[in-house]
Amino acid sequence: MPVITNIEDLRRLYERRVPRMFYDYTESGSWTEQTFRENSSDFEEIRLRQRVAVDMSGRSTASKMIGEDVSMPVALAPVGLTGMQHADGEMKAAKAAEEFGVPFTLSTMSINSIEDVAEHTGKPFWFQLYTMKDTDYVNRLIQRAKDARCSALVITLDLQILGQRHKDLKNGLSAPPKLTAKTVANLMTKWAWGIEMLRAKRREFGNIVGHVHGISDASSLGAWTAEQFDPSLDWSKVEKLMEQWGGKVILKGILDADDAKMAAKLGADAIVVSNHGGRQLDGALSSIRVLPEIMDVVGNDIEVHLDSGIRSGQDALKALALGAKGTYIGRAFVYGLGAMGQKGVTTALEVIQKELDTTMALCGEKNIDGLGRHNLLVPDDFGGCWQD
Repeated sequence: MPVITNIEDLRRLYERRVPRMFYDYTESGSWTEQTFRENSSDFEEIRLRQRVAVDMSGRSTASKMIGEDVSMPVALAPVGLTGMQHADGEMKAAKAAEEFGVPFTLSTMSINSIEDVAEHTGKPFWFQLYTMKDTDYVNRLIQRAKDARCSALVITLDLQILGQRHKDLKNGLSAPPKLTAKTVANLMTKWAWGIEMLRAKRREFGNIVGHVHGISDASSLGAWTAEQFDPSLDWSKVEKLMEQWGGKVILKGILDADDAKMAAKLGADAIVVSNHGGRQLDGALSSIRVLPEIMDVVGNDIEVHLDSGIRSGQDALKALALGAKGTYIGRAFVYGLGAMGQKGVTTALEVIQKELDTTMALCGEKNIDGLGRHNLLVPDDFGGCWQD
């Protein structure tokens, strides 16, 4: 077993073990992938203030996200197709998150269904909703999440129209994989993945197949999904979804201060500053770069979380010190899952928590609540000077 010291170690193992189309699905963005790259690289522009001769005994990374106790303010983000990265992937990731004490968010486009995850976990998880044109399906999906005792609904706002991801188109991404000559050749080199997938509970989208009339295989599912994302989603529809849910709501995909103010006005419990991991609007600013402006506008009115680009506990700390109350990891936990299953997700969380704890201590802080902009050195022009 190789020594794992950082998330990049897991990514290398993941790349060797998982079929190319699913690796590319995770490790790519839309169009030129500028935003995908800058989501991570922009963290490097922020420096940390070292402090010494401070009592560092009794440290804790424990905190709260939307009122829920967490062992550290790092949630597992909703990631589609997680069950194709490793057999029963969503169930394994959810179990790892539960045991570690952090939130798990199940994607609408998951392989394992809401019911599968609920059956294999004891603690309520969060459910991420894509709004579809099929309102009957959406209504039943929300009710299924209620029946599964999900403790929060995460409504994604930035996928009304699907951004073009070149690699997915060229690879013919599907679940399960289409057996072309190219795909078969690659699968033959991923025999361990294949053997486990043969024993998997599901290999198709569990929240859709069997729940939508006429969807029975990958081809019919692909045609349905391609035309189902709702381009008419607006704030009035978001408000209705919030009322229909009736519980805690997190609005994901906020990248503009005016949108953040609108989300706060609607009374959401939290927003997620996110550009969908650079998979939607290429050329948009990174999440960490817009976070300070959003915090300045709504920081006292709504709980703010950050997603997109976090690959370390130091990244998480920088977001928290800028005012975020929570952070999300998507690719980082998928690397671990694809590399080593549930143990790999736990390893990813352990790596990030150790980095967060050590960095917090060297910055002179003993707990998450003590973090603030005083722990950072942020360039004067970090937010950028842009003409409207």
